Amino acid sequence: MHFDRRFLSTALPNAEIIGDVFPAQPSIAVDSRKVRLGDIFVAIKGAQHNGHEFIDIAVENGCVGLLVAQDQAVYLNKINPEILNQLLIIIVPDTVPALVQLARAWRASFNYPVVGITGSVGKTSTKEILSQILKTAGVSHCVSKGNLNTLVGASISLLQMRAEHKVAIFEIGISQRGEMDELADLVRPTIGLITSVGHSHMDGLGLPADIAAEKRKIFKFFSESNIGIINGDQPLLANIAYTHPVVRFGLKTTSQIQVRKIMIEHGKISCKLKIYGHKFDLEINGTHRSRVFNSLAAAGVAYLLEVPIDKIIAGLKQDLALTGRMEQKQLKPEFGSGLLIDDCYNAGPESVKAALLALEKLPVKGRKILIFGDMYELGTESNFWHRQIGRFLQKATSISYVLLVGEQVKFVKQTAPVTLNIDLVLDWQAALHLLAKLKLQSNDVILVKGSTHGYTSGLVYLINQMTLTNSKPNLIKPAVSVKELMI
Repeated sequence: MHFDRRFLSTALPNAEIIGDVFPAQPSIAVDSRKVRLGDIFVAIKGAQHNGHEFIDIAVENGCVGLLVAQDQAVYLNKINPEILNQLLIIIVPDTVPALVQLARAWRASFNYPVVGITGSVGKTSTKEILSQILKTAGVSHCVSKGNLNTLVGASISLLQMRAEHKVAIFEIGISQRGEMDELADLVRPTIGLITSVGHSHMDGLGLPADIAAEKRKIFKFFSESNIGIINGDQPLLANIAYTHPVVRFGLKTTSQIQVRKIMIEHGKISCKLKIYGHKFDLEINGTHRSRVFNSLAAAGVAYLLEVPIDKIIAGLKQDLALTGRMEQKQLKPEFGSGLLIDDCYNAGPESVKAALLALEKLPVKGRKILIFGDMYELGTESNFWHRQIGRFLQKATSISYVLLVGEQVKFVKQTAPVTLNIDLVLDWQAALHLLAKLKLQSNDVILVKGSTHGYTSGLVYLINQMTLTNSKPNLIKPAVSVKELMI
């Protein structure tokens, strides 16, 4: 498939196409600050910002094309006419539907397997594990960056598909009813995976049964030639009649892809995996039990993609490093010493419990400290689930200190063990002030867990102030400094 005038005219019949500078392959940017050389900048007029106001910045940063709305074309006058004549200009009635149309047409031109991964937890980890397996096997593939939780994000990812790829992997996250219908129609996965159904996005999706129904819509356009992979341990997924083939993974012996004898000790996880009769031992670094089930799901997809078993095993054994997910970071000297584990990309009841159990299994000679923030999007059951986390702390007996940060976490304190040393503050600045006086030692470990709206607010600021790391996300500089908090 060539991204040329013929393709654009077919995909966007109502577009006005100016210029003959077509990139060899489409690469899309919707943020002018993140434009890379060769990108096409799609100017989107949103509720707060109008991307058309920044097309000059996009051009300065190296874009080769602009997708603009007809009623905003006046902004093209901001660009030097000589430079404008060297660009591909696509003028459409509305840029968002046009971007979706482009992605739909581009997706339709490829017939290799497309894997769609959804679920309440484990989407990103499973996606990255599968990508590691394919890299190990030497299988050329493209993989989405971040969540496909909007049509815009999905469209950008689909336009990364290339003729040299053999597989495409897309993570599909939803937070509102009806979103999966649109995303499944756009992405059209040929293999669909549901990692799990849990208590997340309940304010937008409803109760677990409703969440499961929405997740199952990833199979909406499946035929008998498509295969779905589901968590066989969850009745909301397993006890459903499907019109297409379904593969189950989990602990139950009725699953085609099974895991048995999970052992977590000395900072390692060992287990026995069985994939369609093929049995093998697996040992990986870490203490997070969910890593096993994410590996199981990824292995199932890889097997269906006909990846050799030895390559699957080799891929599973590689360490997995994901931003904001059990990510280890070193503390700054002003906070003493020790290790901080950043697991605050997001949080729901299931992921919090799993993180606490992982901390419990971590071999640490010093203190174990938990910093826990509010869990969002739990709807009317928010108070209940925060109390449940308080009760669950009874199973994390090795934790010596808990610092609760936010509004809802007060309910955690109500049900937590009375013998546990707990402080409660409203924001990360107050938490940082307390931690600066804690005098952490080299053997101490801090686990930071909480919802942070996609790792862009809240506790992530605390982490950035406390740690020495080069893997910080691009955030607005906090209005308070560590030195000020330590006075």
